[in-house]
Amino acid sequence: MAEDPRKPGEIPEDVITDDCMDSYTHIYCPDLLKDQVAFITGGGSGIGFRIAEVFMRHGCDVAIASRNRERLTEASQKLSKATGRRCLPIVMDVRQPETITAAVEETLKELHRIDILINNAAGNFICPAAALSFNAFKTVMEIDTMGTFNTSKVVYEKWFKDHGGSIVNISATLGYKGQALQVHAGSAKAANDAMTRHLAVEWGPSGVRVNTVAPGPISGTEGYRRLGGSHAESGGAFRSIPLQRAGNKTEMAHAVLFLSSRAASYVTGSVLVADGGSWLTSANDMESLLGLWSTELKRDRN
Repeated sequence: MAEDPRKPGEIPEDVITDDCMDSYTHIYCPDLLKDQVAFITGGGSGIGFRIAEVFMRHGCDVAIASRNRERLTEASQKLSKATGRRCLPIVMDVRQPETITAAVEETLKELHRIDILINNAAGNFICPAAALSFNAFKTVMEIDTMGTFNTSKVVYEKWFKDHGGSIVNISATLGYKGQALQVHAGSAKAANDAMTRHLAVEWGPSGVRVNTVAPGPISGTEGYRRLGGSHAESGGAFRSIPLQRAGNKTEMAHAVLFLSSRAASYVTGSVLVADGGSWLTSANDMESLLGLWSTELKRDRN
């Protein structure tokens, strides 16, 4: 890779694992989200975990929700210890509205309000469309698209309709150019981008802003592993990205923090692409992706 032209400190701190950072440099005032409450789906790992940490470092209490109780409990303990803020772990399934309703009601009972909703729950893998089962396509759509709608609707009905709030959906750029082996996730995220605009129009009069962040390749995430990020990095593929590197989770958390906060008080219905310019220049290398898929398939069978 070419010599790194960036100034020291330009890239924010991050750690690859689902652990809190040893140090953190605020680029916004530390009380930007003081005494607010955020509800974060998929908050026990990856980008969701880092969003929770960065929000808490800005004065916010959070509820993190997913299906994995053990992961949530461990994550909440780490987050509270590192930040001194409250983190409520809640088990729910975004595909099941009744579990979302129970989770939101518990959050309101324990934390008394919800100011921000982050729809981060997702599922993805690489697979050619011809080999993709009907059920696999349906599952991704249910988690990514139905899950985003289900959670948004419940939070709106239970709190945002009368109090306002901010919704940020975590999307992807896969559908922008028809990314190979990603028809399932690309279709789901394209639907979510449309949903962002529809809900921004309908819920704006209630004081609800709805926006989206579309990350590119982000190190330290399950998506990075599943979609061949390490393979691409070692093969020099990131040289084609204008910023010459993968992003990190803290950078995504900062993008979400901006859209969630009063710094973006007049922003709604927008998609903020945070991918270093990747989708503009990166090759849609079907041969390489097919090779990676074949390798994954053999490993899963063994």
